[in-house]
Amino acid sequence: MNHLTKIANTFQQCIRRMWLALMLLLVTWLIWAMPAAAAPTLLEKLYYDITWTGIKGGTVEQEIIDEGDAVRVVSTARTSDWVSVFFKVEDRVETLLAKAEPPHVGLPRYFRMKIREGSHRRDKEIFFDQKGLKAEYIDHINNLKLTLPIWQNTYDFYSGFFYMRSLKLDVGKSVYVNIFDSMQMWNVEIQVVKKEKLKTILGEVNTICVRPIVKSEGIFQRKGAIDIWMTDDERRIPVRMRTKVTLGSVTATLVKMN
Repeated sequence: MNHLTKIANTFQQCIRRMWLALMLLLVTWLIWAMPAAAAPTLLEKLYYDITWTGIKGGTVEQEIIDEGDAVRVVSTARTSDWVSVFFKVEDRVETLLAKAEPPHVGLPRYFRMKIREGSHRRDKEIFFDQKGLKAEYIDHINNLKLTLPIWQNTYDFYSGFFYMRSLKLDVGKSVYVNIFDSMQMWNVEIQVVKKEKLKTILGEVNTICVRPIVKSEGIFQRKGAIDIWMTDDERRIPVRMRTKVTLGSVTATLVKMN
């Protein structure tokens, strides 16, 4: 039992950081030049397994929905049954992005996060007024409602890396994204680490590895860097993520695309 508890605690340290990273990168593709739709249409569904030393500890699923003049991206994360005995995760995050003609990137209109991680709960919403440079922040758990200033071209942490898709990524250099999180603005650095060929469900593909450097509450505030491999093409599909933990490392791998 002690051994299982130690393994569960390892997932507790990193599973949320890993799946948030997935959501950040999943919106970097598939949203370019989509035709308007009269009714919401499911465009894609992606599945990722989260493993530690080969042991499956959780899953992440994402749906990308065309809603005409906007795109809604919804992600859910769950721990496996055996991990849930010790530390249950049931998280849901969604963002609504305005559409824009390439190479421009649509800005977020709305964001919602509902978190259940063990005994920890969070439930917050953000309504963006991009023209007025302000955001209405609502914390349903703490009964808090605030209107706060934002910068031009501001994203929530979920949609923020969609902007990265429109940027040139050169190894050894960094790009930056304006993200509103934890009731304040952050200029998030994304380091471009290396290029590498990987075997994936898409076959053997050329990838580019990036490393977000973030200090906010919502993303990567816990210790340990996280590396993210995306296909090195216009799609920028995230195929693998890895973060080091006390014992080894945890990996998220793309396992299925509908």
